[in-house]
Amino acid sequence: MTTLDDFTATTLAGKDQPLADHLGSVVLVVNTASKCGLTPQYAGLQQLHERFGEQGLTVLGFPCDQFMHQEPGTEAEIAEFCQVNYGVTFPMFAKVEVNGPGAHPLFQWLTAPHGEEIPGGDIEWNFAKFLLGRDGTVLRRYAPQTEPADLADDIEAALATKG
Repeated sequence: MTTLDDFTATTLAGKDQPLADHLGSVVLVVNTASKCGLTPQYAGLQQLHERFGEQGLTVLGFPCDQFMHQEPGTEAEIAEFCQVNYGVTFPMFAKVEVNGPGAHPLFQWLTAPHGEEIPGGDIEWNFAKFLLGRDGTVLRRYAPQTEPADLADDIEAALATKG
């Protein structure tokens, strides 16, 4: 069975990182953008990171420029924007595509069906969110408009599960 630990992604600093490094943590994967009406969600994602990080939550941000060119910056510009405007300290990765034939393998897997509870389908917009359990499997998918704070109960439940 495919899990998070089957993938590698490139950090904003240009280093390949095995996502298996996060196995054992509850992981929230989010496709992000700096020039989107939903960009203020960075603040909520950072709050989740601060609130639940010591309990085992890891937020992973993946900038994407596929939606109306709302992430036009370089990796260095994205890093600076996130730090200066939102104090982001959770891991951020290099820009990826999340839909179509050029989609990063992680997002090809995330957007596939995960049982009857989590249907597959393209990501609709920036800030789609995927909650993964400690075993690296997909637990939930959230619409871009879902505020990060609304995920707290699901994150707490996932953190309570040892796996």
